[in-house]
Amino acid sequence: MNRKLSILAALCLLLPAAAEAEEGKPDERAAYIRANYSKFEYRIPMRDGARLFTCAYVPNELGKETYPILLVRTPYNVGPYGLDRYKDKLAPSEDFEKEKFIFVFQDVRGRYMSEGEFVDMRPHRTGKGPKDFDESTDTWDTVDWLVKNLPRNNGKAGAWGISYPGFYAAMTTIDAHPALKAVSPQAPIADWFWDDMHRNGAFNLNLAFAFFSGFGKKRPEPTSEEAEGFEWKQQDGYQFFLDLGPVKNVQSEYFKGEIPFWNDIVAHPNYDEYWQSRNILPHLRKIKPATMIVGGLFDMEDLYGPMKIYREIEKNNPGNWNTLVLGPWRHGGWVRTEGDKLGTADFGFKTSEFYRDQVDLAFFKHFLKGATKPELPEALVFETGANRWRSFDAWPPKETKAKKLYFGAGGRLSFEPPKEEGEDSYPSDPQKPVPYTSAIGHRWNAEYMTEDQRFAAWRPDVLVYKTEELKEDLTLAGPLRADLWVKITGEDADFVVKLIDVYPGEHPDAEKDETKAALGGQQMLVRGEVLRGRFRDSVSAPKPFVPGEATKVGFELQDVLHTFQRGHRIMIQVQSSWFPLIDRNPQKWVPNIFEANEEDFVKATHTVIRSAQQPSGVEVGVLP
Repeated sequence: MNRKLSILAALCLLLPAAAEAEEGKPDERAAYIRANYSKFEYRIPMRDGARLFTCAYVPNELGKETYPILLVRTPYNVGPYGLDRYKDKLAPSEDFEKEKFIFVFQDVRGRYMSEGEFVDMRPHRTGKGPKDFDESTDTWDTVDWLVKNLPRNNGKAGAWGISYPGFYAAMTTIDAHPALKAVSPQAPIADWFWDDMHRNGAFNLNLAFAFFSGFGKKRPEPTSEEAEGFEWKQQDGYQFFLDLGPVKNVQSEYFKGEIPFWNDIVAHPNYDEYWQSRNILPHLRKIKPATMIVGGLFDMEDLYGPMKIYREIEKNNPGNWNTLVLGPWRHGGWVRTEGDKLGTADFGFKTSEFYRDQVDLAFFKHFLKGATKPELPEALVFETGANRWRSFDAWPPKETKAKKLYFGAGGRLSFEPPKEEGEDSYPSDPQKPVPYTSAIGHRWNAEYMTEDQRFAAWRPDVLVYKTEELKEDLTLAGPLRADLWVKITGEDADFVVKLIDVYPGEHPDAEKDETKAALGGQQMLVRGEVLRGRFRDSVSAPKPFVPGEATKVGFELQDVLHTFQRGHRIMIQVQSSWFPLIDRNPQKWVPNIFEANEEDFVKATHTVIRSAQQPSGVEVGVLP
C-alpha cells in the first residue's frame, strides 16, 4: 500500500509542538491543560487591515493573578481550530504549563486561517510607511493588541519557536515592542540560501523536495485544512532521486510549476538580491529583548542559523543579554527527544531534561515573571565524546588554539605539514554518487549526522586520511575550515569534507553490552559539510574550473565541541557527492544546474594535492 506523505509528516522535524519523549502520560497532560486553561480565538488586525488568526490559552484560576504572554508565530497551523478543541501540549515541557503563562499561537500572514499573502522568509523592510508591513511589524501589532486586550496578562511578553517558527521568533527582536522582554529563537533560519535549502551553494535536494511538495502549495483563501503532500511510490530515496534524473525533471514530472518557492529556487541558483533580501543578519541591531539562541550540534537542517544569529547579536548589541545553548541534538531534539542518543551515538544521560528544566523555563521565568536570575553562562555547550555540559564566557572559547590537520602520504593525517610532494586522485561518477547515509528510506535521515561512515570509507571515490591512535584526549572547539588544493578533469565539482571519530577495534563496553560489539572500529561522523565548487570564490558570481589547473577551495564547517578520547583516531574523508541529501553536480559547466540536461552529467577525476607549497587539510581549534 502506498504511503501518502502529508504535510505534517513532511515537517515532523520542523514543527514546534510535537514531542517524542515527554514527562507524564500524554492523556494526563492534555487533561491538565483542558482543566486549567480557557481557550480563546481572535482575528488580530494588522496595520494594513489584514487579520491574523490567533488562539490564546489563558489560566482559568479565579483570583486576581496576572500572567505573561508566551507567543509562537508559525506557518504550520495553530490547530486544532475551535474553542472546544485544545492542544495536547502548549509549551516545551509540562513544567511550563504548571508554571502558568498565557500561551498564544498565531498563523502567520497568508497561512491557514490568517488573511493576506504568504511570502517565504518575507524580507525585512526599512524606512516603512504607516501601512507598510513585514514580519517585524506583524509581531509588533500582535503584541500590542495582546497586551491591550487579553484578559489577565501582566503586560510582559516572550516569544519562541523552532525552525521556521524560530525565524519568526528572531524577527520579533527587530524593532521589538516594548512589552517583549525575552525571546528564544531555536534552530532559527537566518538565511535560506545557507539554512535548509543550500550548503555553501549546494542544493539540499531530499529535504527541499519533501518539504515543498506539501508546504509550498498555494492557498487561495483562509482554511483550516492542510495541503496534501507527495505520494511516495518508491521507498528507496536514493533510487527515487537517481531515477528522477536532472533536478529540472521535478517541475515536469511532479510540481508542474505549482510550487511558488520551488520556482524561485530554480530561477535564483546564485546568491543574488532575491536571497540576500531574505538574510535577517544585517537587521539584528539595537536588540532590546533578552535572547537565548538554541541549536543542536547534530541538526542537519538549521545549525547555520543559530550560530550566525548568536554571533551577529553578540557583535552588534553590546550589553544585551544573549546566551547560546548547543546540545547533542537533532533538529528540535531538545523538545522532541530525551537527548540521550542519536542513532548509535550515546550521550550518557537525558540531556533534554536538563535543558528544559534548568535552562529554558528558568530563562522565561526570570524575564517574564521576575524569578531569580538564572545562572546561565555566555555559552552552554555539550561536549560530545566526553558527554558533559561545558560553560564558557565566550564562544568559541577564548582558550582555543588554532591548528591544522594536514593530509599526508599513505592516508596519514597529522598536525605536521607535509614535506614531500604528493597527491591523491579519485573518480567521481554522477551516475553512481556516494550516498550520504546507509539507511533506506525516502525521508531525509536525521541520524546521518552521527552515522558510522564505514559504508563510505570502503568506496573507491572517497579519500580517507586518519591519525595514529591518540595518546591523550584531544578536544576540538569552535568552527572548522576545510582548505583543499585540487585539480579536476571537468569544469565543476562538489567537495564534501567529513570530520570523523574512529573508535578502537574493540568497544570498551562490548563485554557488558553485546549490542556495543558492532561499534568496535566505528567511524562516527562528528561534522560534515559540502562546497559547490563553482562558488569557491563567491556565492554570487560562480565560475568554472580550468581543467587540470591547481585551484584552492576553502569553506567553513559548522562549530563543534568534541573530545577524541585516547585510543581513538581522527579521520577526514573527502568525496564529491553526498546523495540525495545534496543534488548531483553535472561536473560539466552549466550556468544554472537546475536547468542541466541528462547529457551534462559526466564522469570526472578529482585530485587533492598535499605538498609543502599546496597543503590540504582542515583548520581546527584545540581546547587545552
